[in-house]
Amino acid sequence: MRIVSLVPSATEMLFALGLGESVVGVTHECDYPPAAARLPQLTATVLPEGLSAGEIDAAVKQVVGEGKALYSLDEEALARLAPDLIVTQAVCDVCAVSFEEVVAIAARLPGPPPVLQQDPSTLGEVLDDVTRLAEAAGIASRGLELRAELVRRLDAVRAAVAGTARPRTVALEWLDPPFVGGHWIPEMIAIAGGEDVAGTAAAKSPQVTWDRLAELEPELVVAMPCGWYVEASRAQAVEHWDRIAALGAERVFAVDAASTYSRPGPRLVEGTELLAHLLHPDRVEPPATISFADLNSSRPPS
Repeated sequence: MRIVSLVPSATEMLFALGLGESVVGVTHECDYPPAAARLPQLTATVLPEGLSAGEIDAAVKQVVGEGKALYSLDEEALARLAPDLIVTQAVCDVCAVSFEEVVAIAARLPGPPPVLQQDPSTLGEVLDDVTRLAEAAGIASRGLELRAELVRRLDAVRAAVAGTARPRTVALEWLDPPFVGGHWIPEMIAIAGGEDVAGTAAAKSPQVTWDRLAELEPELVVAMPCGWYVEASRAQAVEHWDRIAALGAERVFAVDAASTYSRPGPRLVEGTELLAHLLHPDRVEPPATISFADLNSSRPPS
């Protein structure tokens, strides 16, 4: 089977299922595992490189407000790859090529190939996507095995933090302007032994104000700007340190959001394990494969 993945989380899921050799095309953002980055890239963004977080937010709102697309899809390259299955999403307007465009283009291809839509809002739906994707690729049993493995790891986190205090937690999905994590993020925090006092599970990530966040009196703040890796996350947190410090949290961290929080794939489990370590370091060891930055030393002397 020849599979094209038009969303990074699906690419990661395909490789985790052992289907890496079947993936023939990906997006320009598909960089994990490393083998995925070497595959033909079928998409591009209309946003210029080098924008700050605030400039990205403004540019996205302008493009979307004008009814334009943030991403382009190379239809000719897609046709040459002759896929048997295309995987895409519609849950986020600013994360991938529009679902409607993918369906329209697929309908013009020989076959035409089926389009599998992945639009999870919760961890449970992410796990369901594992089995749905495996079924579509003809390896249903492997999907069940991977799902069971991921569930086992989540259950291990729950058991490790059972009976502990649940620190009040704020997950910053963007910092300029501030957004807090929605969708699966509050659920991850809950499994990890925290209380998300800002976001709402299974709902879109809302824009908030710094004053409102301060009113929530968080004990732990995690900077996880959507799609950014740990060094960029750390730089954003440092740039907005005065705002973060004003929230009064005892502990502040920056994490690798692109790998373990932004993309609804198997590595959300590692992100949950990392959150459990940040919340309860005496109960859970940090995953060896994820980087994070402890920003408590950035706090100015009192």
